[in-house]
Amino acid sequence: MATMMDILIDIKHKAYQTQSSSRKNIVIKDLKFSLNNQEFVCLVGPSGCGKTTLLNTIAGLDSNFQGKIALENKNTTPNIGYVFQNPRLLPWRTIRENIELVLTSPQSTDMVDTLLEAMQLKHLADSYPEHLSLGMSRRISIIRAFAVNPDILLMDEPFVSLDAPNARQVRKLLLSLWQQRPHSILFVTHDLREAITLADKLVFLSKSPMKIVSEINIPIAREDRENEALIEDFRQHLISNHPDIKALL
Repeated sequence: MATMMDILIDIKHKAYQTQSSSRKNIVIKDLKFSLNNQEFVCLVGPSGCGKTTLLNTIAGLDSNFQGKIALENKNTTPNIGYVFQNPRLLPWRTIRENIELVLTSPQSTDMVDTLLEAMQLKHLADSYPEHLSLGMSRRISIIRAFAVNPDILLMDEPFVSLDAPNARQVRKLLLSLWQQRPHSILFVTHDLREAITLADKLVFLSKSPMKIVSEINIPIAREDRENEALIEDFRQHLISNHPDIKALL
């Protein structure tokens, strides 16, 4: 099981060297927040502000920054699962084999089957990615990330390019799986309605250099999140009462 601790994200400085000059482009500066245990947080910010860079930094894919990502009070790196925008499935391996690739120790077939069943894909376990729709491929990438029992699951616009019915179905399946296997989720999206539907808390991010503009808890009960009128009312409330947020959308 994932460690039952909060996760501290403290990035004091993250910059890239620009090709056209010797100057560095500061992407993130003085960004600090805690991701509470089993909390679903959506990151919302303008295109190009560095959201993917932030996730890559948290994931350890980019270690060239000042700061730390750690389990609070333990100062150890959390176990991380990552769902990219592209499902990144190996075409020469079956669905089951794609999932088993991330496992570092022998796992029972039952565990993989349970995850496939939760995402309504057990019947395709021995199929190859070429036989899957984009929505199915995205579900497999979610299963693969859950399979490592992460302390934190990073999700970088995982439903982008899906049509509305498919996106709605995969969101529901994600929430169902998360409720069965709860852990912390950091989810990037441009869609404020999607963020309100999914999250316990919204974190709004500024343009580069990225800073936190606002953190807002979602007051709508989870059992009421399918009520589109409630979602839209809260979205309008945010836009009307937080001009700093409106400018980021």
